[in-house]
Amino acid sequence: MPDPTGDRSVATDRTTESVAAVVKAYDVRGLVGEQIDAPFVADVGRAFARLVRADGATSIVVGHDMRDSSPELSRAFADGVCEQGVDVILIGLASTDQLYFASGRLDQPGAMFTASHNPAAYNGIKLCRAGAKPVGQDTGLATIAAELVSGTAPHDGARGTISEQDVLMDYAAYLHELVDLSGSRPLTVAVDAGNGMGGHTVPAVLGDSPVFTVRSLYFELDGTFPNHEANPLDPANLVDLQAYVRETGADIGLAFDGDADRCFVVDEKGDPVSPSAVTGLVAARELAKNPGATIIHNLITSRAVPELVSELGGTPVRTRVGHSFIKAQMAQTGAVFGGEHSAHYYFRDFWGADSGMLAAMHVLAALGETDVPASQLFAAYERYHASGEINSTVADAAASTAAVVADFTSETADVDSLDGVTVSLADGSWFNLRASNTEPLLRLNAEAADAARVDQLVDRILAIVRP
Repeated sequence: MPDPTGDRSVATDRTTESVAAVVKAYDVRGLVGEQIDAPFVADVGRAFARLVRADGATSIVVGHDMRDSSPELSRAFADGVCEQGVDVILIGLASTDQLYFASGRLDQPGAMFTASHNPAAYNGIKLCRAGAKPVGQDTGLATIAAELVSGTAPHDGARGTISEQDVLMDYAAYLHELVDLSGSRPLTVAVDAGNGMGGHTVPAVLGDSPVFTVRSLYFELDGTFPNHEANPLDPANLVDLQAYVRETGADIGLAFDGDADRCFVVDEKGDPVSPSAVTGLVAARELAKNPGATIIHNLITSRAVPELVSELGGTPVRTRVGHSFIKAQMAQTGAVFGGEHSAHYYFRDFWGADSGMLAAMHVLAALGETDVPASQLFAAYERYHASGEINSTVADAAASTAAVVADFTSETADVDSLDGVTVSLADGSWFNLRASNTEPLLRLNAEAADAARVDQLVDRILAIVRP
């Protein structure tokens, strides 16, 4: 039925609930064919075009990953954008940070078709405004969601046009401007692309290097992920790289997630390196170039990060978990760098956006400038032991959290509620409990001076959370 106000086109049969299941806090994501299809993403394109057209945007950059559904969906989105009189620049196969590069370099909004590390049946869209500025619920996604339910007003002007532009080598060249690798000693680098977009970007960035020998694992672009999930945050998905590093005698190992915006590191022994240690290392490098600068870290990053930043004369700023909070703090404080426990690394010189490849290049540069093995290099940044994130299904997250906090009252030095509840204990250890926004889960992270203390904390907390 036409909207009687005349401001909208014919309303859709979508419900607010069905749209909310797909339009999430930071992106659009769901099951292809059930929650996301060509008509749906075409409508997202129309709504997003209206949103950024109001900002004065004249075109939108569109990239996609290697999933079977990505080419069709990205084309449908582009068609929706064009219907609203906005041009489209297709960059084709891309990593998410390559899309951010295009958005920043061309100063136009962007849309990246990917479901990141999710299984093959999923797809989604990461949206950004010009200059790679993030689009979240409060900055556009809520508006888009409303139009997906009510319908988008038709555009009575000229239709937009579609053009194609290959930015891969420009992206690679820009990263090399930011991190000079020419002075590195020769290194053998094992890389597990997980059949994701790292198989597209790593050869462009490191393939012609005279100092790096790249040993590739699962570089074939395959959205069915035939070898393992492209989610290195799960230790099970690092096993192949760990074995490959030992087998090839590599100096270091790198693992990328499906859209290659996150990078995980394995040392020459095949042991995983904490993303907090990577954050500390990159922070030290950025502070060497920018004395006194601000470094962002989220609240479940190791306490070693703010300690190190302060020792080096920088200003550490603690924020909530999530890229929208990190990017907002980056913009507000002028921070040069930000790091998260999930291996998202953000750079002021990369439009405040996250780039797993840029973080990897910093790691390679740091290792290449020394004669020590990776394990020794990172030892300086691994001051504490951490539990990693442990999820528990709970009926009442608030009640479970309150019970844990009460149990530790006599040992507590400080409690804060920046994101969930963080309890700092008198012996210097700490833990954080955060409820998931989308699932009945309670997330636990704990850190202490030694592994035995971490295990003790985890066992005690889980005994309360999982009675």
